[in-house]
Amino acid sequence: MKRQRFLQTAIASTITGSTLAACRTGATARSNATLPTLNWQMATSWPMTLDAIFGGAQEFVDRVAALTGGRFKITPRPAGEIAPPLEVLNVVSQGAVPCGHTAAYFYVGRSPATAFGTALPFGLTAQQQNAWLYEGGGLNKLQELYARKFGVIQFPAGNTGAQMGGWFRKEISNLRDLQGLKMRIPGLGGQVMGKLGVTVQTLAGGELFQALQTGAIDAAEWVGPYDDEKLGLHKVAKYYYYPGWWEPGASLEVQINLNEWKKLPIEYQEAIQTASFEANVKMLARYDARNNEALQRLLKSGVQLRPYSNEILVAAEKASSALFNELSAKDGDFKTIFAEWNQFRQNISAWNNINEQSFTRYSYRNLKG
Repeated sequence: MKRQRFLQTAIASTITGSTLAACRTGATARSNATLPTLNWQMATSWPMTLDAIFGGAQEFVDRVAALTGGRFKITPRPAGEIAPPLEVLNVVSQGAVPCGHTAAYFYVGRSPATAFGTALPFGLTAQQQNAWLYEGGGLNKLQELYARKFGVIQFPAGNTGAQMGGWFRKEISNLRDLQGLKMRIPGLGGQVMGKLGVTVQTLAGGELFQALQTGAIDAAEWVGPYDDEKLGLHKVAKYYYYPGWWEPGASLEVQINLNEWKKLPIEYQEAIQTASFEANVKMLARYDARNNEALQRLLKSGVQLRPYSNEILVAAEKASSALFNELSAKDGDFKTIFAEWNQFRQNISAWNNINEQSFTRYSYRNLKG
């Protein structure tokens, strides 16, 4: 009981007073006997075959049902079934579907500030991202943005951890090799790659295999070994690069139409917040537990593991900084959030370099020995 109260208090405290008051308009506490029975549909951006990432949506809805005694049921639908995979925010915003599970950076075309809801190039690790969202004011800022721009409230509900750098049909040794390359990569990472000469495309996960197989694209990034193996990307591209510098700790989120949210009893709102928190933690654990075994299988199948060259990493980091400056000059929301996010990044990175990274470097050397 103490743990449940802690989770509810910790998550609820991340919402600003004004947003919380608006969200709870008309919602009053009541006995379980009077709570309504609700059945919602959830649009997602994921194929059902990806049990880790689609599983995050399933984890969320299962917990909502359990926390409400089965009275509030949400059915997650795979990508394309009730909404195109890259249109989840749009259909939720319009009220066509009450809720969705997606990655915020798919929607940087609507607002570049949505990228903060997923990841920025050379940004925060998963642990740092959660610290920023829950304790650094990040979730406050994103919820205010979503309410104002989209009529949506969102909660972190998954994290993939540090991603891989993608699959390539040929080796990429230097910046010249990137010129004219057709690559699937979304979000601000895609815009950085565009600055480096890449022809960027945004495709849903279920489309990547065919696009690589037919040569419609030359390279693609998705998540990491566990998911990439399931998509069969190793069968159509041989070279697997790391690190995924554009997504060092990518959050996923549950998005709920704000009008629908306001209609919910407080008990159901609390269930959503608690279930989102749990799904956020469990997805990261699932990927961390499964990725290395999947990577070893891929290597045994003939996949060639390659690091990005220092030349490419340095150029990508410089291009990322330039992009952040450009977006800050053009978009007030991005500028406001970035200033505080960047200060948080500097502070937490300095601390992690002293405590966690020093231990990791030492420990890994000993394990290797």
